Amino acid sequence: MVKVGIADTTFARYDMGGAAIDELRNNVSVRIERYTVPGIKDLPVACKKLIEEQGCDIVMALGMPGADPKDKICAHEASQGIIQAQLMTNIHIIEVFVHEDEARDDKTLAWLMEQRSREHAQNVVKLMFSPRDLEREAGTGQRQGYEDVGPAGQ
Repeated sequence: MVKVGIADTTFARYDMGGAAIDELRNNVSVRIERYTVPGIKDLPVACKKLIEEQGCDIVMALGMPGADPKDKICAHEASQGIIQAQLMTNIHIIEVFVHEDEARDDKTLAWLMEQRSREHAQNVVKLMFSPRDLEREAGTGQRQGYEDVGPAGQ
């Protein structure tokens, strides 16, 4: 049975891990391991531990960087660590970040965090169970959270 790791943070202002888990359970039968850490810079090691110590076949790294310039730097550093963890383990880690300044108000921010978490959980399902679905979506301007933009030139 496929094992999905969910790495999330206490800094996020919405339970992104819970939304992803709910979406996974509504669509496929998988084992889930959850590892919650304080902030986004803690996600790379959480993901690596889920892969190496818990035997996860794929991991989602969910977090919410703040809106300040220093938070953008921290998000970049966390992304680099997540990429490095993927390369070290040869396992996909789906990064699901929602920056606090992506939404105009708290209600929209919560909606975006839920939508992006759920839509990336659907991407996990596609990667693990039906990769041809992703091939069919190649070049179609898919976006997670907000509306898809569609292919260029049409």
